[in-house]
Amino acid sequence: MNIDKSHILQLLKSQGDDAKAQQADSELPDQVDTEKDAGLLAKFGIDPMDLIKKFGGGKLGGLLG
Repeated sequence: MNIDKSHILQLLKSQGDDAKAQQADSELPDQVDTEKDAGLLAKFGIDPMDLIKKFGGGKLGGLLG
């Protein structure tokens, strides 16, 4: 699943981690693929499944019922 980098940066900032957000801004691509970029996400303490639940739940929920 692709997630816009701005959502990830917002998540990091909401956790009070501006330093990580700045580093992620320089290292993550504009569109983050939760599978392909899982290693980068882990570097910033982000679980790809958490992103999918938070930002992709509407699509999955529609498919599941």
